[in-house]
Amino acid sequence: MREYLYLVLTAAVATYILVPLVRRFAVSIGAMPEVRERDVHATPTPRLGGLAMCAGLVTTLLIAARLDKSGAKLADSNFLYGLVISCVVIVALGFLDDWLGLGSLTKLCGQIAAGGVLSFFGIRLPWIPLPNGATYILDSTLSTIVTIGIVVAIINSLNFVDGLDGLAAGITTIAAAGVWLYSIMLSQHLSGDRIQVTAIMSAILIGVCLGFLPHNFHPARIFMGDTGSMLLGLVLATSMVLVTSDIAPDAVAEVNRFPMVIPLVLPVALIAVPLIDLLSAVIRRTSHGKSPFAPDRGHLHHVILDSGHSHTRTVLILYAWAGIFTFGVVALALGGVPLVVLLVAVVFALLVLALTLHPRLRAASDSAAAREHRGTTRP
Repeated sequence: MREYLYLVLTAAVATYILVPLVRRFAVSIGAMPEVRERDVHATPTPRLGGLAMCAGLVTTLLIAARLDKSGAKLADSNFLYGLVISCVVIVALGFLDDWLGLGSLTKLCGQIAAGGVLSFFGIRLPWIPLPNGATYILDSTLSTIVTIGIVVAIINSLNFVDGLDGLAAGITTIAAAGVWLYSIMLSQHLSGDRIQVTAIMSAILIGVCLGFLPHNFHPARIFMGDTGSMLLGLVLATSMVLVTSDIAPDAVAEVNRFPMVIPLVLPVALIAVPLIDLLSAVIRRTSHGKSPFAPDRGHLHHVILDSGHSHTRTVLILYAWAGIFTFGVVALALGGVPLVVLLVAVVFALLVLALTLHPRLRAASDSAAAREHRGTTRP
């Protein structure tokens, strides 16, 4: 456990120290575009924060490979090489997009290439569960296609949700914490290199996000850009594929009360908020005859902001939703919690959503905040 804490702290410190250097670099090359109509910030802000996140991630991965206990599994596998190479591909793609701007098709091809690199190094799903309790074993071709699809979906989910200060980094922290907890508990029942490697990757991802958040929380001094959001999506997708693929179909029943449901539900729940935002954006844009990647101001965080919430409150609301979905399903997976508990959690999350967007309650909250401000302000 101490090694995981060490990795979190190392990644956080490395990322935190590197961000100011990257910020100066972004300003020097002009990677701070003008404010667009759909943006919520008022002044041009440097991007490319993902470069610092990538450097902190790779540095900590190399350090982790030299640790006595957890490092052995990472150093003896091809997973490290596959992850580092795919990270270089996706970060180079994000860097060019943040600096010069790339088309949607170019970015999609780059994301597919990054997923293909992971699959080439053996990071892919070997089977998927079926609703009737059976499993479907994937051949190498289908396994690669499914894995690339997961990678592309999660990358774009986090890319779409990266619209407020601290939002993408915070949601990724919550999701990575869920993956880490799930992998740690699985390791108590099952043995597998991928489960331990997943725990290492998740701990490092948590540290990277925590190190970046002080610079990125409202008001942000730097944005992660596509460089960072696509990187976070790639690493999160890799950890989900690894932790799921190392569980044999007949062994899951010994760990979960719902063995055939959890491998399907867990990845979806971990990124429930960005995934909902992604699906709604695709439906909204295609229904208006636009490209699914065409930018607009209809994202979930825009809706909450337009309902009257402040920037910070909107981010905290989305953090709460992500936490409910993530840890609700992890509890279901690890503790044998009845399925009704998850349903109650989902209903509770929807109720919170309805309450936070209700005009009367919002007006009452704003009035109370105004009275408090007048009471604490000196004439």
